[in-house]
Amino acid sequence: MTNNKFSHIDEEGKANMVDVGHKPQQIREAKASGKIKLSSNTIELIRDNNMKKGDVLTIAEIAGIQATKQTSKLIPLCHTLMITKAEVKCKLIDDGVQVNTRVKCIGQTGVEMEALTAASVALLSIYDMCKAVDKDMIMELIKLDEKTKVDI
Repeated sequence: MTNNKFSHIDEEGKANMVDVGHKPQQIREAKASGKIKLSSNTIELIRDNNMKKGDVLTIAEIAGIQATKQTSKLIPLCHTLMITKAEVKCKLIDDGVQVNTRVKCIGQTGVEMEALTAASVALLSIYDMCKAVDKDMIMELIKLDEKTKVDI
C-alpha cells in the first residue's frame, strides 16, 4: 500500500521538517548522475585543458563535493548530516560531460538530496566555466540512480 501523505507537510498544509530522531542510525548511500551537452569545440578545449578558467573537470568535481556539504543550507527541509564520503566523477563523453556522484553517511535519514545537489552543482560549474565559448549547452538527465540503507 502506498502512503500518499507528504511527509514534509503538517496537518495544516504548512512546511514541516520531518522528525527523524526516533529512527535508528544506519549506513546511508545515494548515487546520482547528470549530463551536460557541449559543442565539439568545447569538449576539445576541456580535453586539452585550454579553458581560460582552468581545469574544468577537476573544478567541477570539487564544486560538487562542496555542494554536498552545503545541501542543508540550500534545500530548506533537508537535515544537516555528517557526510562520511562524497565522491564526484566528471568524464568527457562524445557529446559533453557525464557526472556521477556517490554520497555516504551514518545517520537517520538518507543522502539522496546531497547526491543530487552534488551532480547539479558540478554541472552548473561546468556551465559557468564554459559559457564564454559555448552558448548552446544543455544540462539534462539529472537523476537519482540508487539509494541504500544498511543497519549497523
